[in-house]
Amino acid sequence: MNPLEAARDWLSQDPDPQTRDELTVLIDSGDPTALGERFSGRLEFGTAGLRGELGAGSMRMNRVTVARAAAGLAQYLLRTTKDPSIVVGHDARTNSEIFARDTAEIMQAAGVRALLLPEHLPTPVLAFAIGHLGASAGVMVTASHNPPRDNGYKVYLADTSQIVPPADADISACIDAVGRVDELPRDTGYTVLGTDVAEAYLDAVVAVAPEGPRDLVVAYTPMHGVGGRTFVTAVERAGFAAPHVVSAQAEPDPAFPTVAFPNPEEPGAMDLALELAVSVDADVIIANDPDADRCAVGVRTDDGHRLLTGDQVGILLAESLLSRGIEGTYACSIVSSDLLGRQAAAHGQPWQQTLTGFKWIGKVDGLVYGYEEALGYCVAPHVARDKDGISAALVILSLAAALKAEGRTLTDLLEDVYRRHGWHATGQLAVRVEDLSIIANAMERLRTTPPVTLAGVQVTSVDDLANGYRGLPPTDGIRLGLEGGSRIICRPSGTEPKLKCYVEAVVAADDLTEARDTAVSTVEAIITDLGTYFDVS
Repeated sequence: MNPLEAARDWLSQDPDPQTRDELTVLIDSGDPTALGERFSGRLEFGTAGLRGELGAGSMRMNRVTVARAAAGLAQYLLRTTKDPSIVVGHDARTNSEIFARDTAEIMQAAGVRALLLPEHLPTPVLAFAIGHLGASAGVMVTASHNPPRDNGYKVYLADTSQIVPPADADISACIDAVGRVDELPRDTGYTVLGTDVAEAYLDAVVAVAPEGPRDLVVAYTPMHGVGGRTFVTAVERAGFAAPHVVSAQAEPDPAFPTVAFPNPEEPGAMDLALELAVSVDADVIIANDPDADRCAVGVRTDDGHRLLTGDQVGILLAESLLSRGIEGTYACSIVSSDLLGRQAAAHGQPWQQTLTGFKWIGKVDGLVYGYEEALGYCVAPHVARDKDGISAALVILSLAAALKAEGRTLTDLLEDVYRRHGWHATGQLAVRVEDLSIIANAMERLRTTPPVTLAGVQVTSVDDLANGYRGLPPTDGIRLGLEGGSRIICRPSGTEPKLKCYVEAVVAADDLTEARDTAVSTVEAIITDLGTYFDVS
């Protein structure tokens, strides 16, 4: 079927008047390029579910795409589960509530008992609800920290972690078999859950925060997302004073008007939170991304406030759990700092690396803590085996308050860890593209003609992660080892049109300041040379 025929077929079954009007204009224009962009295939369903730009067409997120995904997932659950049920949640992005209700109707009609969360809520509440209610699966309609024009469809199974192969391929095959969506049966008799599920989640995460001092001044932003009310309630129930909230970002807003990208890692995204921290003299800054499964942390310093890296937050959380004798497996993704392994070993606990993505961390046997450098932390797998920006924040606040009572700070504790294990500096080069072929070409170049030196240091090893690495499943990535212990991992982002390169340098901390400066300058020099190599400097 050519793009024009595909567009006409799509138009005949689309229930959304807005995307029908959009597509009608495109059909009338006869623009082959525009039609080809929207109908050159379909959004690929994988371990991240679906994520893409809103709009008409099989390559966009819309009610037809969502209906097909819901019907395919329903068939998968009916084939693999006895008496299946599913919890459906959504954030406050454009069309999220509509996509969630479409999913509930199609699931219920297909024979999968559908349970719809009563309002927009954080992704961690959805993940928790699956286990709390004993459901077979969950769907969260969210694009997390993607740009405002995007939306997504995240799928969980009964273990409260995201899907991994082969489930993703099996679900995708079921989606491929779905016929016309206007012929799908619908049933509005699904169950709308009450507030008790969110209350149970709050009880569970508040219990995660260790007892101790609670004197702390906190500046907070939900970044126009859905985490604000849940976070503030959790903080107060845990015994802390109410956080100071960035007023311009306090309420959910799908336009995300104050940020270019609603991701705490993006330049400028935390500017308002930093300004608020100065005005209230905050001890700690906390930010959640729009669906509140990630957590960013900032600290007060002698000359203002600064943000910690995702790895630094991960190391602090691990230190909190390890020092309290929490036994089990500590895990992180392969692109996160190797320092976690050294911490775990020092406390006699096992450490495991996984592929990038919390879907892999959530599957680790005996998991008691997992993190990824992209601000994702699981401090309570018994609540849900997924990243949770609210429970992680409560542990950080408890740690910061305990340190404050001793006249110390999170930075002091971090430096203690560096003294024991060496200064681990990390950094990242992220290349955002419009044309995905640029990423494919860059990865091919790395495989065939990798750099010989970076920052004047010899590249000593090139490992193609597509062939597997240290027992991990194959994935699209390249690991470069450098003389002296530095390493780089380059991979395409799983959720955004980006090529990401993760750099780590380790320097023994005989002199802490010298070690820091050497490690940081090494990382910066490597990133500069990588930019030149990829011609993005």
